[in-house]
Amino acid sequence: MNLFEINDVEYKIDQQKILKKQNFAVKKIEHLLILGPSGSGKTTLLNLLSGLLKPSSGEIIFSNKKYSTLSEEQIDKLRLENFGFIFQKPYLIKHLNIEQNISLFPKQISKSNTSNLLNILGLSDKAKQKAYGLSVGEAQRVAIARGLANNPKIIFADEPTSALDDENTENVLKLLFSYCKKNDSTIIVSSHDKRIKSFFSRKIEIKL
Repeated sequence: MNLFEINDVEYKIDQQKILKKQNFAVKKIEHLLILGPSGSGKTTLLNLLSGLLKPSSGEIIFSNKKYSTLSEEQIDKLRLENFGFIFQKPYLIKHLNIEQNISLFPKQISKSNTSNLLNILGLSDKAKQKAYGLSVGEAQRVAIARGLANNPKIIFADEPTSALDDENTENVLKLLFSYCKKNDSTIIVSSHDKRIKSFFSRKIEIKL
């Protein structure tokens, strides 16, 4: 069963092609790594798949729902109920502590789930620390915890390991795949980090 179907999808801004025509499908519980150099449109593709952007042409189908037939409100609801996001930049609120940043969701998040994620990511001793005092790698790990805290069915991750050393890169990927196995979830990652290629059996490459 296909979870996503991407048919002839392109994205342009002022007639400049940001993403060349894409055709592929993603099956349920299949994990996809999107590879490509900077400027190839990897992040744009993630934003299209998650409904944050609308394609200039083509069709995106998620769970038999065509994005082109959905209203903005329906897209928002679909995103809230199904998707989790790990952005390349953490986008943390600096004056809030780690726990508070993770809990910034419309849906209820259990304290036990937050504590478990922080423990796995090696941040349990910093739960009450303000975000402005975190290192770049620590902030990225908080962003990863935040992306998983809502128990999403699909995890979109844009360069999730770019700010991490080898040890934390391996820990984060193990966490992501463990989470997916436990929750029958799917992860779609955009990256040019060669260290993570071996973790994925399904890869597509976008060229300039």
